[in-house]
Amino acid sequence: MAQRDDQLSQGKLCCSICLDLLKDPVTIPCGHSYCMSCIQSHWDEEDQKESSSCPQCRQTFGSRPVLVKNTMLADLAEEVKKTGLQPAPADHCYARPEDVGCDVCTGRKRKAVKSCLQCLVSYCEQHLRPHYDSPAFKKHKLVDDSADLRENICSCHDEVMKIFCRTDQKCICYLCSMDEHKGHDTVSAAAEMTERQKEVRVSQQEIQQRIQNREKDVKLLQEEVEAVNRSADKAVEDSEKMSTELIHLIKERSSDVKQQIRSRQKTEVGRARIFLEKLQQELAELRRKDTELQKLSHTEDHIQFLQKYPSLSNLTASNVSSSIKNRPVRHFEDVTAAVSEAKGKLLESYNKELKKISKKVTEVDVLLPQNPKTRADFLHHACHIDHLTLDPNTASVQMSLSEENRKATLISDEQLHSPHPDRFVTKSQVLCRKCLSRRCYWEVQWSGSGVSVAVAYKTISRNGDESIFGNNDKSWALECADKGAYNSSYNFKHNREKTPISGPQSFKVGVYLDHNAGILSFYSVSESETMTLLHRVQTTFTQPLYAGLRVYRFRSTAEFCNIK
Repeated sequence: MAQRDDQLSQGKLCCSICLDLLKDPVTIPCGHSYCMSCIQSHWDEEDQKESSSCPQCRQTFGSRPVLVKNTMLADLAEEVKKTGLQPAPADHCYARPEDVGCDVCTGRKRKAVKSCLQCLVSYCEQHLRPHYDSPAFKKHKLVDDSADLRENICSCHDEVMKIFCRTDQKCICYLCSMDEHKGHDTVSAAAEMTERQKEVRVSQQEIQQRIQNREKDVKLLQEEVEAVNRSADKAVEDSEKMSTELIHLIKERSSDVKQQIRSRQKTEVGRARIFLEKLQQELAELRRKDTELQKLSHTEDHIQFLQKYPSLSNLTASNVSSSIKNRPVRHFEDVTAAVSEAKGKLLESYNKELKKISKKVTEVDVLLPQNPKTRADFLHHACHIDHLTLDPNTASVQMSLSEENRKATLISDEQLHSPHPDRFVTKSQVLCRKCLSRRCYWEVQWSGSGVSVAVAYKTISRNGDESIFGNNDKSWALECADKGAYNSSYNFKHNREKTPISGPQSFKVGVYLDHNAGILSFYSVSESETMTLLHRVQTTFTQPLYAGLRVYRFRSTAEFCNIK
């Protein structure tokens, strides 16, 4: 508690200019006290003014007051000094480069907490106190601290701008309203702000609704991505497992074939070797007898010849085939051919099945929007008729609205419309009340010799050639011109660039918008409801879009169709 009292005492003995203990304190006529050097420096800076003022309460004095040292405050400050308790400056109270500084503080400036639109001055908490305490500041408008107060000053007259010119859509001062804006539709800035705040609230509601929709879409898409990842991982795992099983099965069958070949090889080679051994034995015996007979045929001893001849001439019967027949034999080449044939059939079947597998892979998708293809697909995205209601406050004075504000007609007599900042001043066109978001489709029935079917940002210009649909970067328009019973032409316009378009004659135009994907398409819709694409735009939309109609030739009309 004692420490708090010390802090309060030190705060009362601080100079509000240098924020330090008072040095040679002086008290000026309004009762506030400062260091003598601080207040002198402050008034030195005000020498160009006719009067001096108090930095805290802003009270002015006709001439610079004579400064006399306040001995009592000096003694108290000296006592505080002796205690060694110097007031520690709170760094967080001082303005950093990115902060708005107090315009009253001299030396090191404190952070401003409020800005006054009347004074065009930003104040720290201490220097703001008179605005709360003094009745003189009761009507001053305080706002959050701002470094852009000079933007509230008219560059021509150096006056505070408090008026809004609806004709020129800009803030002006009182002198401007008496000069170059004389006769314009003007209201107080506060009144215009109130009107625009209503629009802001509507926009906020639309944005919040879109945020909710997008959050749902994000959650759904995240879940879908997780599901795709899980499914893909399982498919890869299963395919690898089944491929491994198939490879293992092929290896097993290959091993069986190999075993069968080796077994047959062993059997046939064994049989051949047995037969070969018998043949070789018989051949050795025959060669032995042939040698003995050869020897016997050359003997001259009649007795030996007759005794040995019977045993040599008697041939025993052969226990093997008398000869090997020369006949076609089947080795293992047929097996190779059969394996090759099986391989071919297997590859053919595998490739056929692989195509089916690849097709199934390409059919996998996620919950992303798909472009409509049939009329039924387009009608699925048909706009609610409320979004296709024309806004009378935007219609030029040469346009007549009918059919519950869904039809626009160009007439020769100007309509009596009250002035409005959203009204097109010189060009016969009109926008709808509500903005279009997400994906939507609508149709326009037109007649006569010249209309434009368009979409535009609400920030499109309202005056001059710059305001024509397609003559700026804030609108996209399809111009439809009838040149005879069997000849109509189309032109697409954006940012002053015109693109001639050929297409079948039709007095009904379909428009498809996918705001998120940046797709805008125009279609010719025949009486049989056949749709022919006229022009497609792929871009990035940075603001909400509004459907619009322009009727630029007399006796021409354009009407939104109720297709839902």
